[in-house]
Amino acid sequence: MTDIVVTGVGIIAPSGRGREAAFAGVLSGRSAVAVDDELVSMGTPVTLACRVPAFNPDEELGRGASRRLDRFTHLGAIAAREAVAHAGLSGDDELITAINPDRVGILMGSGIGGAETWAEEYPRYLEKGPGRTSPMFIPRMLSNTAAGTIAIRTGARGPNMTVNTACAAGASAIHVARDLLRAGAADVMIAGGVEAGITGLSVSAFAQMGALTKNPDPNTASRPFDVDRDGFVIGEGAGVVILETREHALKRGATPLATLLGVGASADAFHATAPPDDGGGAILAISRAIADAGLDLSQIGHVNAHGTSTPLNDVAESRALRAVFGAHTDNLVVTSTKGVTGHTLGAAGAIEAIFAIESLHAQSIPPTANLINQDPDIALDVVSGTARNHTFDVVLSTSMGFGGQNAALLFTGA
Repeated sequence: MTDIVVTGVGIIAPSGRGREAAFAGVLSGRSAVAVDDELVSMGTPVTLACRVPAFNPDEELGRGASRRLDRFTHLGAIAAREAVAHAGLSGDDELITAINPDRVGILMGSGIGGAETWAEEYPRYLEKGPGRTSPMFIPRMLSNTAAGTIAIRTGARGPNMTVNTACAAGASAIHVARDLLRAGAADVMIAGGVEAGITGLSVSAFAQMGALTKNPDPNTASRPFDVDRDGFVIGEGAGVVILETREHALKRGATPLATLLGVGASADAFHATAPPDDGGGAILAISRAIADAGLDLSQIGHVNAHGTSTPLNDVAESRALRAVFGAHTDNLVVTSTKGVTGHTLGAAGAIEAIFAIESLHAQSIPPTANLINQDPDIALDVVSGTARNHTFDVVLSTSMGFGGQNAALLFTGA
């Protein structure tokens, strides 16, 4: 079977911008949750959020980017630019120059798309009427605009797609990109996830459905696996990886960072928002990734868990891991980086895949921030307090999305 390797990564997350800063942020265990001034001004029932470090889109992406593009596209373009440069594919102007751009594809995931555009434009429509509707509304809000914009900026003219599996979207994009490479549809795939859903409308909606924490303390609000967890904190960000066959990477002189060993996907077929108590869908996705990789359970040493800080998800995921790994579960070292970043929704699977790769390189596992009293129903070895040095060869990254859509990715060293 053709080896698929990662040759570049790009990330902008609440824990930091750029792969080194973002990973250092989660290694520190310092939560990026803060009281959000915009949410306070809107009077939303929850006012905590995890924003990325401040940036000026016009300075980053060119004049007029703020007007023409939604915030989620800003984030996706910034992460993609870093990944493409890291892989040695582009020149100073971002255009792909190292290889034939006709053979470079793009596959992005997003759960919501242009949330900021919806939140801004609909009140304007109600107040000023249909004649004042922005002509930029449709291209700004479409979920595929991030992938399209990345293509415009890089010149990549291969397959260009966007997937939406809610909070599993970033991982699903990496999965499908892997399959396109193996099918020979492209030589290189730019793949990842992006989300910028921190708006008064979306936060109010998540709060009304009971998904967000009611804890007003930023320092303890996002606490995966803790007995006192009561919901997630909404975050934003983007993570992008460059995937290619090992043969292609070596032929062009690239240095692989990691190998994507296996992928798995499944549906719970159970409920619109809640996982089954036994984690049945996650069991299928994880088992399929392990079978796809042809691994023995004992070869997997670390899990970067979905770990949302919601009462149902964390227990269901714990049960799924124990069902798959059995006695080997006690040898797995587990973390959830959402204690630091909050839940970045459709970006989470890609952001956490990058953290998993960085953990492989560092042989150090970030702590689960704010984990003070682990839920006794979560029978896992979860890192808390400070980062843990740990020797391991294979890492599993799991993602679970509304609609019951699950994804699992397995990485090893290059």
